[in-house]
Amino acid sequence: MRALLSVFDKTGIVDLASALHELGVDLVSSGGTARAIADAGVPVTDVADFTGFPAMLGHRVVTLHPKVHGGILADRTDAAHLSDLETYQIDLIDIVVGNLYPFSSDPSIDLIDIGGPTLVRAAAKNHEHVTVLVDPADYALVLAEIRTAGNTSVSTRRRLARKAFAHTAAYDAAIVGWLDDEIDDDDPLPPTIHVSLERAQDLRYGENPHQQGARYRVSGTTTWWDDTVQHSGLALSYLNLFDADAAWRIVHDLGQQPAVAIIKHANPCGLSVHDDLATAYEQAFQCDPRSAFGGIVALNRPIDAATVVAIEAAAQADVIIAPGFDDGVIERLVAKRKNTRLIEASPPSVPALTLRPLSDGYLVQQNHYFGATPDHWQVVTDRQPTPAELADAALAWRVCSYVTSNAIVLVKDGTAWGIGAGQQNRVESGQLAASKADGRAAGGACASDAFYPFPDGVEAAAEAGVAVVIQPGGSINDDKTIAAANDRGIAMIFTGERQFRH
Repeated sequence: MRALLSVFDKTGIVDLASALHELGVDLVSSGGTARAIADAGVPVTDVADFTGFPAMLGHRVVTLHPKVHGGILADRTDAAHLSDLETYQIDLIDIVVGNLYPFSSDPSIDLIDIGGPTLVRAAAKNHEHVTVLVDPADYALVLAEIRTAGNTSVSTRRRLARKAFAHTAAYDAAIVGWLDDEIDDDDPLPPTIHVSLERAQDLRYGENPHQQGARYRVSGTTTWWDDTVQHSGLALSYLNLFDADAAWRIVHDLGQQPAVAIIKHANPCGLSVHDDLATAYEQAFQCDPRSAFGGIVALNRPIDAATVVAIEAAAQADVIIAPGFDDGVIERLVAKRKNTRLIEASPPSVPALTLRPLSDGYLVQQNHYFGATPDHWQVVTDRQPTPAELADAALAWRVCSYVTSNAIVLVKDGTAWGIGAGQQNRVESGQLAASKADGRAAGGACASDAFYPFPDGVEAAAEAGVAVVIQPGGSINDDKTIAAANDRGIAMIFTGERQFRH
């Protein structure tokens, strides 16, 4: 039996080589892998001696040789293949151990491996006869099977072949993504998208308990989710992550002040910014205490003792996510909220593109962002907003962009007192938001994620007592909505940009 070893990740490679040698397996290797094995005193044949051909072109051509690939790809049951091996004096290779450069960590032309993927794919193609190893975690299993049965099982070789093809697919996807970034093209959407995902976290269940669920990440990378620390509570479910992700993104998009967001079903049901974190928590909770029960709470500051008092006075939360916890806070929260998951996390990262599945295919778009800044906004009414009203309008507009479907948000003094979401028409969303605000947004701002098609939406905002309305504008009835605002003495801002979210 013969093994060819050529790896970038040398974890466990010397121990594997030593064990294979003890089992009577001849070893062939090259470059740094061969040096590591030889330095450990394990006999190894250099690929150049195996092929009779030295490495060339700055080590770009090493294993790309018929004596290597003939030995890997030969069908042991095909007489013609065996005859070719004899004619060209090619020795069989039974085990291929190879993994590829971590291209995503430092992408460049020099890190585009050719020989490595070719070796791995050749061995995986011929897995009926050849064992391919790309993951050090599988070394022990393969050694155990060889010790017990003299070779690996067909099922093991098939499973390892699948992992090998996934390894090369992820590698190629990373290269394509890098080239997309390198190409000077005004089109933000590439002609093809190649995504390779690896399972990073098994979840308690999916959207419902009878469904399985897991979190995946782009192969070979880590995300902010991988750095989170869960200090208490049950294992996370699919919706825990979905809602916590939404909460964490929102609360980090609200500027530099302490902020608290409470999320239910991916929609904010409470949100506040304030100089004092505990006050921000209290006001966010008071926005909609009924919906806050069992919700996800995100805070953009470490939780201190004063904020714990506010949390203890509020309803049970399924998840509380924050950048940290002051001394004694975790113990106190766990004592009162045993089922609440306490999660410590770093700031979220946002991909350039979002993918959403269709029944057959995907929708792809640029990720949510604000293209029209306040410098581009236009006050279209006779009355101008005051600085305080303008600040409320800016917050309402930002929160509105995170609320799904015909979103209406009412804000006063840094707190979203009324949030209307998920309605089939904008008027009912406004009525829902006004009902929840219950007068607390009087003198504040009303934001609509898309234009008001008729004056009735502006009229509903006026009835809620707001002083300023912010909306994209662009309706054929803009003149009528402006007139309605003027009639009621409220200011209105056109952003010139819709922030609709489904």
